[in-house]
Formats: sequence, C-alpha cells, structure tokens
Amino acid sequence: MHMNNAGHLLAEDRPEFDRLLDEVLRTAHDRPELTALGERLNAEQLRTMATNASVLLTTAAATEYDHYVKVRGELREAALAAHSATADVAADGPAGAGIGAMVAVLAPVLAGTAMVIFLLVGWIMKMLDPEPAFAETILTAGWLFGALTVVALLFAVVGLLVTAVRNRATEVAADAAETVPHEVVQAREAWRHALLERGIVPFLREALADPGPAGVPVPRTPKAGRIPDLGYTRPDFTSPGSPSQGSRPGYTAPDFTSPDFGGPEHGRE
Repeated sequence: MHMNNAGHLLAEDRPEFDRLLDEVLRTAHDRPELTALGERLNAEQLRTMATNASVLLTTAAATEYDHYVKVRGELREAALAAHSATADVAADGPAGAGIGAMVAVLAPVLAGTAMVIFLLVGWIMKMLDPEPAFAETILTAGWLFGALTVVALLFAVVGLLVTAVRNRATEVAADAAETVPHEVVQAREAWRHALLERGIVPFLREALADPGPAGVPVPRTPKAGRIPDLGYTRPDFTSPGSPSQGSRPGYTAPDFTSPDFGGPEHGRE
C-alpha cells in the first residue's frame, strides 16, 4: 500500500479540507479561542492564509490520514475483487438471458410476418376463378400463425416483467453494497478531528492572537526532526543607526604617485 507523503492530501480529499476549514470559520464565534475573528483579520483573510499553509496544517494529522487512506484503499481493493468474482460467476447467466430475450423479441415478429403473408396469399387465391384447392389451406395456416403471434406477445410481456423485477433486486443489492463500513467512517472521523484540533484551529488561533506586520503572520522556524510549529512571531527590526549595527568599517583610497618626469629636456639621472 502506497502511503501518502506527510502534508500532501490526495486530490479526492482536498475538498474535505476546504469544507472543514469553511465549517470552522463559519462557527468561529462558538469557539472561545477564535472570538477575535473580524477584529484584525476577517474570515476571507484567514481562509486564504490557511489554504496557503495547507501542507503545514495537514502535516499535524499525517498519522491519522495515512491510516484513513490505508483502510479506504483496502476496502476498495476488496470490493473490486468481489465484483470481479461475481461477474465471472454470472457470466453464463446473462448470456442465457440474452438468448431468451432475443427469442422473445423475434418470435412475435416472425410469426406476425408469416401470418400476413399467408393470409394475403390465401385471399388472393380465393379471388381467382377457378379457386385453387389449397387456397383454404393457406388461409388456415395464416390464422394459425396469427394465434402463434398472440402467444409470443404474451410470453414477451411476461419476460419483460420478470427482467424488471430482477433488475430492481440487483439495484437494491448494489445500494446495500455501497454502504461505507464502520472502520472507514471511524478512520475518517479520526483524521478530521486531528486535522481540526491539531492543525486548523491552532493555526487560526495563532493568526488571530499574534498577527505580523500588516496582519500577515510570520511562521517560526520549524524545529529539526519534529512537525513544524504552528506558532508565529514577529520579525525583529532595528532602526538605522542603532547601536546594534556597530560602526561601519572605514576605507581609504590607495596612495598613488606618478613617475618623476622633468620634461623632455631632463634625462635620467
């Protein structure tokens, strides 16, 4: 099983992060630690900041998320295997049902066609003078095919009703099979709780309590070998000319002297 990299959600789980963030911001005033929402930062600013820091926030719930992805993947693999086995076992059934449906459809059509042909030929022969001896036999055959057409239509209607009942039973079974097992639901809720309590809410609390310059929180440097700290602090600034800057190093231009020239009339001494 491929484990998800810490802090990186699968594409199918990204909307769940957004929904959880929206839910927290919508109910922020019900949480004592988030009652400062709107004083310095509004919900849209916090949403943008949390979205940009989503990797940092989801890292706080990486263990629970990996377990959730693992359990969900195992369920999907088991369901896929069961579906393949069911399809293999039922392969002969649909083939037989397909032949029966084809016969049920073709039988009334063929019988009706034969009825029309025999009756038409029989009536034409009865109009001849003298009338052929087998004209009555052809008419009789036409009426027999008519009766066969009616019987075939009845069987076709019954077959359609039986097929509809079977399909309805299959749909109910499929709906029951799509029920999410309790283990998956439990793993999902554990991940949501960890993401909320260890990731999103601490981030929003720190952003509201200690915004940086212009309301933008500045992340602290993560500690080595640990999950990054979700706290924030202001950077230190010093004014120009403060003692912490010290004295600037001085520089003097190098001293250059030109060669001694006394003009063309002077020679080298």
